[in-house]
Amino acid sequence: MITLALFGTSADPPTKAHEEIVSWLSQEFDAVAIWASDNPFKSHQTPLSHRSQMLQLLMEDPENPRDNLYFDAELSQPRTLETVRIARQKWPEAELYLVIGSDLIPQLPRWYQVEELLCLVNLLVVPRPGNPIHEPELDRLRELGASVAIADLHLPDVSSTAYRQTQTSQVLTPPVARYIQRENLYAYQDVS
Repeated sequence: MITLALFGTSADPPTKAHEEIVSWLSQEFDAVAIWASDNPFKSHQTPLSHRSQMLQLLMEDPENPRDNLYFDAELSQPRTLETVRIARQKWPEAELYLVIGSDLIPQLPRWYQVEELLCLVNLLVVPRPGNPIHEPELDRLRELGASVAIADLHLPDVSSTAYRQTQTSQVLTPPVARYIQRENLYAYQDVS
């Protein structure tokens, strides 16, 4: 049986932190399925087509080719349970690990049919700077049927939101930065 990490992200835009997650997952799992998604809790996002393209650029590292990464736009579904069902059809023999950031732990119990979802996957929580993991929240997930692991990964304190606010290109990989410039994305707007 292979281990398969499922890593969906809004990637608006994907940062060096996303790249570190992808790199770590590629070393820890037999296969990693990646997709850009629309987060129903966020607004004013760049179109999914651009975010998907940037995420694919992030995955393509000529200095570190990884043959176990799979970009799969079909996994981009409105509900995570739908995504997992598709993954189960594509990889029926795989042990599935749903990768989430620690910032999602508090909202996870409110996800659509969460108990069914947690029966189909193992959870792998990636610690995010500024979003500590609280044991009572993990206990609540376990009560709902979750098998929870914490990734041994320490990410840089960068985020897509911070990039959109500051336009600090140091948080981006060069291919993503070039794509943003070429497509004229995230143009600064004075909202005052």
